[in-house]
This record gives sequence, C-alpha cells and structure tokens, in this order.
Amino acid sequence: MFFETYKSLNYDERSDGVVPYILLMHYTGMETMEAARERLCDLESKVSAHYLIDEDGSIYSLIPESKRAWHAGASYWHGDIDINSASIGIELVNKGHEFGYRAFPDAQMQSLLELSRKIMSSNNITHVLGHSDVAPERKADPGELFNWQWLAEQGIGIWPDPTDEEFEQAQKLSCNDYDVERLFTSFGYNPIAAYIDVVTAFHRHFYPEAFINGTEGQVCAQSMARLLSIIRQTR
Repeated sequence: MFFETYKSLNYDERSDGVVPYILLMHYTGMETMEAARERLCDLESKVSAHYLIDEDGSIYSLIPESKRAWHAGASYWHGDIDINSASIGIELVNKGHEFGYRAFPDAQMQSLLELSRKIMSSNNITHVLGHSDVAPERKADPGELFNWQWLAEQGIGIWPDPTDEEFEQAQKLSCNDYDVERLFTSFGYNPIAAYIDVVTAFHRHFYPEAFINGTEGQVCAQSMARLLSIIRQTR
C-alpha cells in the first residue's frame, strides 16, 4: 500500500545524463517508524530516500524516482562517487545496530520484493546493493540479518554460486591480500577504503555466516570463492 500524503522536499535533480542503475537498500537505524519518517521529510535533516517500508509492509512513497534523493552520502561504486544520482534508495524500518538490530519481518520483505520489481521494471537497474557496500567505512546497513539470498532467489540482485574451479582458485587467493584487494575493486568496492571494512561489508551482503563465527573481517577460501562467483555473474 502506498501512502502519498508523506512527501519529502529533500531532493534535487540528478546529475546531467545520469540515470539510476543502482537499487540501494538501507535500514532507518531509528527507534520508531514515525521518527524515521519525520527525519526523511524534515528539511533541516537534509536526508531522504525515495521509499520507506514499515515493518508491517506499508510503503511510503516520499520522492519521485526521477529526482535525486539524499540517502547515500559520501559513497563509491565502480568509480562513481555520485551514488545519489546513480541510485534509487529504499529505507527499511529497523532499529539498527545502535538501538536493537533484528531480522526484517516477512511482511516487510514481501513489500520490498514487490516494490523492487516495480522499480526494476521501469528503470535499468544493474546493481542491487546495501549502504554498507557503497560506504563500507561508515555504514553497516542493511546489515548481516537482511535476507539478500532470498531476495536474489526472487530475481532481485545476485547470490554467489561458486564452481569447483572457483573454490580451487580461492584456496590460493585467500592467502594473498594484494590479489584479493584487486578483486574487490574489480567488483566495485572503493579501492581506498580500509581493507577490513571492505571485507566486512562484503560478508554482510554475501557471506553473513562469517558473523556467526566472528570472522567477519577476515577473508577465507569460502568468501573468496563467493567473490569470484559474483564477479563472474556480473561480467
């Protein structure tokens, strides 16, 4: 359900010639939906997103997709530093790591799926990313509890499916930080971001199991095989 009554004025025009190719996921990181919605519509906050999805699945359309919302901040992806112009932003109501991070409810994820399909049907979206992917040193959202795998299985984004050859190659790569860094850059991550932050961001998205065993900042053969698989799928 769309609520058209909540409109944010925190937007401007996309840079000349730029069309959105990134669908960027966030969590609100605030204690209530109302507080998040107010901030996204407050002129003084200078923060916004195109859409806000509550935990019950309600969808708030805040800014036209044709406009540049202010949700990415200082960010980078594949040489692009104006991620606000290059993306459509979706905020998901979740208290976040500061106020009580938790899994995203089924109703919220189902609405996200439907909204993402709508966005992708009318835009040339080639990357579905999290805020932590484009700003690994600053952001952790939507975080390791966000179900990227399920979303990819529904056709929104991609999920790693390493081959035997990629696992073999990963065994060698996991011991060579220089080659690993080059692969992260090849995929799209910021080459000057702190290495541990890039690794952690990748794990939040594509290998959340690393957070269970406390190795989220360390590369291993499993994570490298997943990275190789993702690069293959995006070429």
